[in-house]
Amino acid sequence: MIRHTIATLAYRGHKVIKGAPEAFARFHAGGKTRTPVEILAHIGDLLDWGLSIASGRSEWHDTEPGTWERESGRFFGGLKAFDDYLASDAALESEPERLFQGPVADALTHIGQIALLRRLAEAPIRGENYYVAGITTGAVGPDQAAPRKEFD
Repeated sequence: MIRHTIATLAYRGHKVIKGAPEAFARFHAGGKTRTPVEILAHIGDLLDWGLSIASGRSEWHDTEPGTWERESGRFFGGLKAFDDYLASDAALESEPERLFQGPVADALTHIGQIALLRRLAEAPIRGENYYVAGITTGAVGPDQAAPRKEFD
């Protein structure tokens, strides 16, 4: 289930990342909110942390956000590294439930924040029936299945 959730992160993450206008990365909704690129960098940190927990190290790093392209690449690289570890014969050094409730669920929340910021920045993504989406365990790269049922 954790690997399928990682694939779901890839699918939903791809949807909010692709086609974002250039200025979107630095869009600021106000107050003390993070910009989209700061959120995406944080998701990269969460994925790195999840992998470190899974492998028994539990290391956290706050990464200085780079460009949208760099953080997008880091997002998919982090998903792949995490998924590769989970798919391997290596020992899982954490309860899967705790991996889910910590870094994985937090990353899902932040993907939703980016989707909301896209709408606020007047660059919305289309809604989708994710129940019928072509999400496949192990498919964690930037090449994702086309949406099957989108709506406005």
